[in-house]
Amino acid sequence: MSRPKANFIIDAAMLLCGAALSGIGFLMKFVLIPGKERVAVYGRNVDLFFLGLDRHEWGTVHLLIAFILFALLVTHILLHLRFILNMTSGIIAGQRIRKIAVALFVLLSRLCALFAFVVQPEVREGGGGEGRGFGKGRMEHGLRN
Repeated sequence: MSRPKANFIIDAAMLLCGAALSGIGFLMKFVLIPGKERVAVYGRNVDLFFLGLDRHEWGTVHLLIAFILFALLVTHILLHLRFILNMTSGIIAGQRIRKIAVALFVLLSRLCALFAFVVQPEVREGGGGEGRGFGKGRMEHGLRN
């Protein structure tokens, strides 16, 4: 396959993944609403599903699509590496400053991508689980979390 065709397919797949990420994000935010909002809208704590998947399962789909998009983005960058290097040398004069700028950019990119693996969550006692599915009443009635 020619390079332009491969680039077109990768770019189209990236656009599709981005649109899917947006759509699923909107689905989780506005349709499969979280706990307290479900109680406010439906008057009780209900479970919401779309195509048989709940909010958390759609979150997993969202994550998988994000991994695919990231792989496509890395491939896209590798296909355009010569262009990127030429642009960088045209924008940042001086090889030493350019190397420092690229190193900082790569470091910042890694930190953004991996910070979730090094932070510790703030742990608080729950307030009875109202709207979060952890309440005593849900367990007594045999409802799933």
